Amino acid sequence: MIPTIAVVGTSKSGKTTLIEYLISHLSKEGLKIGTIKHVHHSGFSIDVEGKDTWRHSQAGAKIVVSVAPREIAIIKKGTTFYQELDEILDLVKNEELDLLIIEGFHSLAAKRRDIFKVITAKNEEDLKRTLEGTVKPILAITGPVTQQKLIFSETSAPVIDLKKQGEKIIELIKSKVLGE
Repeated sequence: MIPTIAVVGTSKSGKTTLIEYLISHLSKEGLKIGTIKHVHHSGFSIDVEGKDTWRHSQAGAKIVVSVAPREIAIIKKGTTFYQELDEILDLVKNEELDLLIIEGFHSLAAKRRDIFKVITAKNEEDLKRTLEGTVKPILAITGPVTQQKLIFSETSAPVIDLKKQGEKIIELIKSKVLGE
């Protein structure tokens, strides 16, 4: 399995900000990073109504592959996809990646001991809710919660202010996840 980190937290807790930071810094060091993003909105589609790919799907295609000079998209149509995290991870297992970052999928990643987690939280109550049912390894806690004095001590994971201490989370990933 590709070394994997799940970034979990509620909406507006800093997940995407953290992932952008990680990708930009780690890729500058020559690492090949992949991401998988969970979209909660049931009506979401990458396919745009009226475009050729949409028309192919409307005509009955179960899978549409769209190829451009610098991008490829595979659109699969169905009623429900990916009830298990392994099914999702299988989508990228043959890619040559140094690190895979998953955004969301808390309910699927929380109990996995083979996936490192970084928790993002808005405040202490948000942190408590996100940590519920989340098993180690937890690499770090970050997000707006770092601006508050925490009295919470259910985890030994370091609380890292991304703006002031971002290099610490990079070092944690390199040493604990990538084994450098």
